[in-house]
Amino acid sequence: MEECLRVSLSGVVRVLLVLAVLIGLASGTRVKGQSPAVPSAKSGAGQAAAAVPLFRDPVHDGAADPVVVWNRAKKTWWMFYTNRRADLDGRGGVEWVHGTHIGIAESADGGAHWKYVSEADIPLPAPDYTLWAPEVIDVDGTYHMFLTVVPGTFTDWNHPRHILHLTSKDLLHWKPLENANLESERTIDACVFKLPDGHWRLWYKNEADSSKVYFSDSPDLVHWTPKGIATTNHGEGPVVFQWHDAYWLINDPHSGLAAFRSDDLTNWKQQPDNLLRVPGTQPTDRAIGNHADVVVDGSGRAWLFYFTHQGGPDAEGHDPGWSRRSFLHVTELHEKDGILTVDRNAPAYIHMLPPPKNKKSDVATAW
Repeated sequence: MEECLRVSLSGVVRVLLVLAVLIGLASGTRVKGQSPAVPSAKSGAGQAAAAVPLFRDPVHDGAADPVVVWNRAKKTWWMFYTNRRADLDGRGGVEWVHGTHIGIAESADGGAHWKYVSEADIPLPAPDYTLWAPEVIDVDGTYHMFLTVVPGTFTDWNHPRHILHLTSKDLLHWKPLENANLESERTIDACVFKLPDGHWRLWYKNEADSSKVYFSDSPDLVHWTPKGIATTNHGEGPVVFQWHDAYWLINDPHSGLAAFRSDDLTNWKQQPDNLLRVPGTQPTDRAIGNHADVVVDGSGRAWLFYFTHQGGPDAEGHDPGWSRRSFLHVTELHEKDGILTVDRNAPAYIHMLPPPKNKKSDVATAW
């Protein structure tokens, strides 16, 4: 009897253990020694919501014009931005947006949180030169930057500017090459994309022609042939990317972000509604969105990085110059029936995976 009881009890224990395991699996409880389930890339499960604001510059509190790139050596995301001198006093007209350098922030958690790194080490002919709106791409082990340069610090907008090509091996220290040979002495805000034939296309704002977006082509990123007008709206900061079997161009006409679709990277059709035209509801994001970058990550999700000025309700209780300050944000892009949309008020559950080699493409071979 005692032996039968021991056998019966051991059988019951085994049954109970099996039931416990099955219940644990059904409820999603992790059993010791079992690999955790992989969260869905679209569910937000296991992913952190991005900070709001995403980033504030600790030097001048004027982060703007972001561009995001994967740092191969550090295996983190780096974000370059125009470091406007928003804390400068009210004198001197637009002097506060001149004399600017390029700041760098880093994210080790896939883009949800960022910390300040330093200013980019960019040699200048004179210390008062102005740097704006970097574009950074990674090509065959070398990083390339296309940077807007204004030769001095000024109180108005009436001065030459050009796009300078630089290279780097570590994303921190940069070597200037030469200016891109473009249509005018008033070209800013570069975006570079690799064409299907292996050549390169450069989009930029041509202030000499009512701030339209122009484009030029190159076989080598050095010698450029102007090709004319890409979009006729008056907008800055063009960004071009490939996603969902189409090419997309987003620029900033100062009324939200205009979005265009193309099948050939030459002929662009603008969608009816601008993105981020309606201010958000979260503090620091209650203004139109400005001058964006897009990253299509390794999972195929697309992320829109942008900045907002701190005017209106976000300036309440602050000094009169607070509206100069600008903070960075991120939201997820969505596409349906050829139209791009965002929900800037929804949490951005972001964990960007390292992207394809061509940063703004979801069709190239992934790293």
